[in-house]
Amino acid sequence: MTIDNNSHKNQTAVAEEQKVSLATTTEESQPPEPQELTPEQRRAVIIVIIVVVFVATLIVFSIVWLAYQPPQQVAHIRDIFIIWMAIMSLLVSVALVILMVQLARLLNLLQNEIQPILESINETVSHLRGTSVFLGDNLTEPVIKANTYFSGLRQFFVTLGLVRRTSTRKESSKSKESE
Repeated sequence: MTIDNNSHKNQTAVAEEQKVSLATTTEESQPPEPQELTPEQRRAVIIVIIVVVFVATLIVFSIVWLAYQPPQQVAHIRDIFIIWMAIMSLLVSVALVILMVQLARLLNLLQNEIQPILESINETVSHLRGTSVFLGDNLTEPVIKANTYFSGLRQFFVTLGLVRRTSTRKESSKSKESE
């Protein structure tokens, strides 16, 4: 009954170690906290803000300027603007089609190439887990038990006085060095 109890304790300890290792890996996978901007990044942000403000100001002044122009000149500018917007909508439509094609290719890659790789890795990990459990049960545990029995038997003989107590290897190597 003690053997079953010990193996249950070992399995419980292994399960707790796996939980702890899983907890540490999830803590490590959290994204790092945002850092301060470097001087180059600050300069880039300031330049972008200045350009946006400049373009917005230019648009406002253009609208005010067009309000004071004769209607024929405004009609020509309006026609150019309509043509420009049509061209931009065509470019945006082409960009959306390209985005959809790339998204479809990514989904195909995930389903047909990466998913089988992940399944293979998962299968390999389960085989390794089974192998380590098998080795622990059939190799390590019997060696530890045999070592325990031999140690107990040696202590029994030392207690009876049939065998003299021998010094450990570290003590014997220290005594050899001191001589």
